[in-house]
Amino acid sequence: MSKLKKGDIVGRISYNKDVIFEITNIIRSSNNKEIYILKGITERIEADSPPEDLEIMDKRIVNKRIKLVEDKILNRVEMHAKDTQNNKKIKRSIFNFSNNEERSSIIYTGRILHLDGDRKYAEKSMKYYKKLGLNAIVKNIPENKQAKVVRSLLDRYNPDILVLTGHDGMIKKGMAFNDIYNYRNSRHFINTVNEARRWNSNKAKDLAIFAGACQSYYEAIMSAGANFASSPKRIMIDFIDPLIVAERIAMTENTRYLTIRDIEEELKEGRDGVDGIGSMGKKIILNN
Repeated sequence: MSKLKKGDIVGRISYNKDVIFEITNIIRSSNNKEIYILKGITERIEADSPPEDLEIMDKRIVNKRIKLVEDKILNRVEMHAKDTQNNKKIKRSIFNFSNNEERSSIIYTGRILHLDGDRKYAEKSMKYYKKLGLNAIVKNIPENKQAKVVRSLLDRYNPDILVLTGHDGMIKKGMAFNDIYNYRNSRHFINTVNEARRWNSNKAKDLAIFAGACQSYYEAIMSAGANFASSPKRIMIDFIDPLIVAERIAMTENTRYLTIRDIEEELKEGRDGVDGIGSMGKKIILNN
């Protein structure tokens, strides 16, 4: 087999190639052995592996798995479009007065600021929000730099919803659940949530925060002040899971409290992958 290189799409043999990864870096360990740094293509997982445990994935399998995610996104966009049309029909029926005048309303969905450690995911996220017609700003910021820039970005964009995500993973899976250094990026998400809450402490608005990725230190992220976080069972979450949470908060009326029970069936692993205390919706409807 030819030598693996950065950019190759691979699976881990010891895990039955259950996740498709891109090789993003190659480093040498203390004993001078090559270690390959991996990032999930459809899941927000980061891992490492020796080269002998990696195998190039068949392009047909890769394309099939990517298509499943793209189909899920397309289905959500189509479902949203259908709901929007139904809502318009209901409004026309409700506000059909005898003088043939129709009351109009202005709808403001919550503004989203999304920081993503993965460049490709950031681009896909922006396309997703745009297709839904949501007011969103997406920035590709590495996980370890998010805490340094979040307050200036919050000042600049003044969002209602903050998404902090990228990749994560346990270094020793199934061990040391309470050791922050057993997580690849959880400490960065925690630090960023802390910074965001300091920014929010003197604001009139209550910022809704989602933070985390695959296998993230859920309890510590929640303790820092997140409304929703991953991953209670230290399992995989989809690329789209953080977007679904942000979307639902943004499109829920500000008079209603959104809980995980409202969202769980739409997420890859339900409450095992994402949980939280909930948030008030951020959609405002102004009737003229």
